[in-house]
Order: sequence, then structure tokens, then C-alpha cells
Amino acid sequence: MTSENQDRWEEGQPVPLYVISGGSGISAQNFNLVTLIAARASPEPAMQPEQAAILTMCAYPLSVAEVSAYLSLPFSVVTVLLTQLVDEERVEAIAPVPVTAFPERGLLEAVIHGLRKL
Repeated sequence: MTSENQDRWEEGQPVPLYVISGGSGISAQNFNLVTLIAARASPEPAMQPEQAAILTMCAYPLSVAEVSAYLSLPFSVVTVLLTQLVDEERVEAIAPVPVTAFPERGLLEAVIHGLRKL
């Protein structure tokens, strides 16, 4: 391969991840693997294909882990893309419900027992 051909990008060659994420200058928010992402806008023709795909697939909320798996991109790259979309108010990040917010098992069993007596 000549030096002239080394600078050309050919179809089928992988795109470096820093190109997809916009470089290293973008700071990603703290997303959890189970943070739900819901689209608040529709994709636009001028958008990055990955961000347009996120908006399309998140018509119903998906976790960050699912988005990462569907796009076949590392979690770190997906969080950068999602940070950009959250900043532009195109998606909403919904924090997972903490375990402590759920009632205790004993309370739930007592409620079920009481309902069965009715």
C-alpha cells in the first residue's frame, strides 16, 4: 500500500470509536447500566447515525446496557452519545428505582394475605 492510499478510508474498515463519540473532549454524565433512556424527539437527517438509531430505538424506554448491546458499541461510547442527546433534550435519562424504595417482602405478603381474606 502506498502512502497515498494509507490516508484513504475504504468501505468496510472500522470507524475509530473516538470519531463516533466526538473525541475525548466531551465529558460523559454518570449513567448506570440500568438507567432507562426514553426518546423525547425524532431523529433528524443531519444527525450522527448512532444518535438517530438511539432516538428510534428508545421510542419505548431501554436501559443503557440494551442500547449499548443493540448498537454493538462499548458502554463508554454510548454514554458519551447519550450525554450529548440529554444535553440537547432529545432523550430523557430515568434513574433506576433504588432497592430501598421497594416495600419489604413481609409487608407485601401481609397485604396479599389480607386481600385473599376479602
